Amino acid sequence: MSLSVKDLSFTYHAGTPLARRALDAVSFEMDSGRWMAVVGPTGSGKSTLAQHLNALILPQEGKVTVDGMTVTHRSPDLREVRRRVGLVFQYPEQQLFAENVYDEVAFAPRNWGVDEGRLEVLVARSLAQVGLETSLSSRSPFSLSGGQKRRVALASVLAAEPEYLVLDEPTAGLDGGGVREFLSLIAELVRGGMGVLQITHDLELALSRCDAILVLDRGRVLGMGSPQDLVDPLCRAVLPGLIIPPVLDFSRRLRERGLAVPLTMDAEDLGRRLEKGGRY
Repeated sequence: MSLSVKDLSFTYHAGTPLARRALDAVSFEMDSGRWMAVVGPTGSGKSTLAQHLNALILPQEGKVTVDGMTVTHRSPDLREVRRRVGLVFQYPEQQLFAENVYDEVAFAPRNWGVDEGRLEVLVARSLAQVGLETSLSSRSPFSLSGGQKRRVALASVLAAEPEYLVLDEPTAGLDGGGVREFLSLIAELVRGGMGVLQITHDLELALSRCDAILVLDRGRVLGMGSPQDLVDPLCRAVLPGLIIPPVLDFSRRLRERGLAVPLTMDAEDLGRRLEKGGRY
């Protein structure tokens, strides 16, 4: 199974003096069980792309295909596409609205027509997937900690049993421990076979966690490939808002000065290489 985008283009306010091209012939494919990062400056089209993937925005030009179902205005599969592709916005805890955690997590499958018996199973499983106890079900989501709220928001998307998860800057606002915990949850979902596309400004995350990276700038694809293929081009690219991990940037500068060290984000490994005189 795969999620495929072919020559996708989109213009906001098309046909008016305010027209702005947000996506320009974007193409890529992502399989189940893979973790892809989409990186690029603010305004590069990342969020617009994310909203196309679960048919929140429908294509003006090009194609979006989810497990063989093509997304169009007249597609009979739109409902199923939106179920299969879960979308988690930035600061998802701001989307919470229900009186208790159970109703929050049950909202999507209940709207799909799932019966109450099955709902209980889905809610319990989704809470377990994000590391929350079912004892929280009767609590107001607004009484929880910030990290717990974000987990509830993720559980509410997982309850629809998506095949793919699209995350728009999901770690924004979390402290270091919260980021690590959240990414561990995502890694577990990927190991279970879910395809994950994560929009991020965090190159360290993209290079260390993801299987593939898509680089966008001004709505166009600048590059796509494995972290190993893109680490050097990303270090050299001048993309506002993207911060090169300090150790990686330092190793790049050493290489430019003729030292035979690898491009790395591992400070201890780099230190050992330097002790050996910069040899591999």
